This record gives sequence, structure tokens and C-alpha cells, in this order.
Amino acid sequence: MLNLILFGPPGSGKGTQSEKLIAKYGLKHLSTGDLLRSEIARKTALGMEAKSLMDKGQLVPDEVVIGMISSALETNPDAKGFLFDGFPRTSAQAEALDKLLELKGTSINMMLAMEVTEEELIKRLLKRGDTSGRSDDTNEGVIRARIAEYHNKTAAVAGYYKKTDKVVPVKGEGTINEIFDGLCKEIDAVVV
Repeated sequence: MLNLILFGPPGSGKGTQSEKLIAKYGLKHLSTGDLLRSEIARKTALGMEAKSLMDKGQLVPDEVVIGMISSALETNPDAKGFLFDGFPRTSAQAEALDKLLELKGTSINMMLAMEVTEEELIKRLLKRGDTSGRSDDTNEGVIRARIAEYHNKTAAVAGYYKKTDKVVPVKGEGTINEIFDGLCKEIDAVVV
């Protein structure tokens, strides 16, 4: 089973590259945002607990998110692997994910870390803001704050996976296909 974490700041191209990786490797996309919305829509116990917290403006605790990931793993027993997107965001979440995957007889193969300069990220996000309708993509000050928050909060996750040599830096600048080829080269080196 191939389990990947696609990691990168806002505007690094994770969404674009996720779609291409899922198609090429036959992976199941696990986005915590999608999982939350799905569990809430299906009115599961976990979904209702998450909705109750979100309605109060509170963060959904790690154990609830891990429960949703566990449920997704169980409902996809024939999956060739999973691409984790937007999770883990803290070292505690990374540890919890590793424990869960160990219980399921699998593990994270690698964390692909998309590396893009801050100036390129700002350029991409401002361009995306012209068409996306996302207000957080139209203000350079807000964009810089989001990038800084990403680096402050997620550096610990990369540190966690570096301890087990699972972090693979990938150049996130160039054409979509050049970046995709770089990602595939790193994945194929582990899969083959």
C-alpha cells in the first residue's frame, strides 16, 4: 500500500498535483475537510460531534479527525493507498496517524514537501484570487500571514517525519508537468 502526505504552503499546487497523483497511482484522496463535510452530511456520530463543535466556533479535536480517517480507511479496504491532504498539521496528529496506520498494518511511505519561494506563492495566490472568489487570495498581507502561519505551525510535522527519513523535498516551481514529473520520480524511487 502506498501512503503519501502531500505537504506545502498555500499556493504550492497541492490541489493540482493531488488530482494528477491520484489518477496515476490509483490512490484514494483523504482530505480532512472533505471527510468532515461527508461525516456531517451522513449524520454519523463523529459528524454530529464535529458539527456541534464547529457550530460553536471550536476546533475539531484530533481524536475525532483520526476517527474519521480510521472510518475512511475501513470503508476503502481495496485501496492501493491513500494521499493525505491537509493532515497531519501538528506532530501530535502525525503521531496519532502513524499509530492508526500501524494498527491497520500499513504506514506513511513519504511526505512530499513542495518547495516554492514566497514571492512565487504570493504571485500564484493573487492570480488565483482573480478567479476563485476566495477573499483570502486577494490581499497580499493576508497571503503573507497565511504563509507565515503555515511555516510556524507545520515545521514540526516535517521535523517529525524527518526523524524517519520520510521527508522528500520536491521543487514546486516550473510547469505543472515538470512539477508532476519531479513528484513521480520520487514516488517511483520508493515504489519500484
